[in-house]
Amino acid sequence: MAQIQYKDLLDAGVHFGHLTRKWDPRMAPYIFMEKNGIHIIDLNQSLSSLEQAQAFIKNIVRSGRKIMFVATKKQAQEIVSEEAKRLKMPYVTERWLGGMLTNFSTIKKSLKKLSNIERMLSDEATAKNIAKREKLMLDRERIKLERLLGGVTDLSRLPAALFIVDIKREHLAIAEAKRLGIPVVAMCDTNSNPELVDFPIPANDDAYKSISLITLAIGKAIEEGIIDRKQDKESAALQEEEDAKRAVDGARAVVNRGEEGAQEDGGKRKRLKTDAAAPAEEAAAAPETEAAAADETEA
Repeated sequence: MAQIQYKDLLDAGVHFGHLTRKWDPRMAPYIFMEKNGIHIIDLNQSLSSLEQAQAFIKNIVRSGRKIMFVATKKQAQEIVSEEAKRLKMPYVTERWLGGMLTNFSTIKKSLKKLSNIERMLSDEATAKNIAKREKLMLDRERIKLERLLGGVTDLSRLPAALFIVDIKREHLAIAEAKRLGIPVVAMCDTNSNPELVDFPIPANDDAYKSISLITLAIGKAIEEGIIDRKQDKESAALQEEEDAKRAVDGARAVVNRGEEGAQEDGGKRKRLKTDAAAPAEEAAAAPETEAAAADETEA
């Protein structure tokens, strides 16, 4: 696991919280001190929380499941979308649509609609038969759907976990995830309630550098999980090949033992026939011997 140092957090301004009058008392365990009317986050807690979150996310990705990135605030959109695209993970950076998780079947219909519109507009033969006004309306619909759902076009099932920047802003996503039992990893500033998420990471969720550092750390954990999954697949494939080879070798050994046994049985049967034939030959030869003995006696 890629380790982030205390100094990295300090340089990125992860320790800067909100004004003391805006704090949430439930963040008290993660606050180090107050300075100039601003709460200072305990970076030792930030480091340990980040490591726990990284380990959790790595295990999820290693099992082949997806992590959804959620960050709709302006300073987080670019870094989150770029990292999610690089890792081929779903993301939401424009607006959280109500029912994105709890009403996923409707979202899938919208994704199907987007796919159909793109196919119609990309097909020259179909595009020629569409009126100019209708084509313009379809293009506007495509742009709208792509802006809202472009980050989840490859999402065929619910994600295994969410990574969220600013839990106060993304309260709808957290509520839906909680309702479905989907675990949430999130950056929690001093004005947030860390009890709402499963893996809170105490950090400044307003500064670009802070968001970038934490997001890249989560992305690194995902990347390592993907690499481990690939290695697991390769190991499993090699194990299957070895098992298949052993099975073939075992079958050959059984066949060879069968042939050897058949040869031994044939030899035994031949010896038995020979042994059985010997008394008969002796019995047949006995009268001749007796006759010869009688002739000698008469002589």
